[in-house]
Amino acid sequence: MDRQAAWDLLCEYTKNENLRKHALAVEACVAAYARKFGDDESKWSVVALIHDFDYEMYPNAPDHPLKGSEILKEKGYPEEVRRAILGHADYTGVPRDTQMAKVLFACDELAGFITACALVRPDRLATLEAKSVRKRMKDKAFARSVSREDIIKGAEELGIPLDEHITFCLQAMRGIAERPGLAPIEPPPAAS
Repeated sequence: MDRQAAWDLLCEYTKNENLRKHALAVEACVAAYARKFGDDESKWSVVALIHDFDYEMYPNAPDHPLKGSEILKEKGYPEEVRRAILGHADYTGVPRDTQMAKVLFACDELAGFITACALVRPDRLATLEAKSVRKRMKDKAFARSVSREDIIKGAEELGIPLDEHITFCLQAMRGIAERPGLAPIEPPPAAS
């Protein structure tokens, strides 16, 4: 599993910078879980990077991720990778029967929601905490396209309390804050 090849594939199909940043955020969370569970970080990172690679071309269900899975099969990606990616969309009916698939599902919507929470704060991720994320989850108008149900269901499938899952993903995303543009906003220089 080659991360650079996965990144190149993502960039070939995904021109939208925000979708690329989302892939990096999900990768940070998923890779951190791979380390926690003592699993194959390289493989899990690849799955996270390419889970939405086809979304820009095929944004509607069920095309995404079904069309992407066909492309991945043609490119020789293993079935386990394709099944994990298919499983991140409930409507495919593909069960999340591996730890990797469960983690991808659990981190996908949450990483997007954490990003949305961070972007409205001057210090971005620096001091964002689980309780603030949970509070924002109650506001249905905030980041309305993010499924709160999937965030909750993902933590349940992992068997991890939601606050613990949020905190874990926050810490993972802080480690790459510069890459997805989530570093604190620098105040303008003082006038001299």
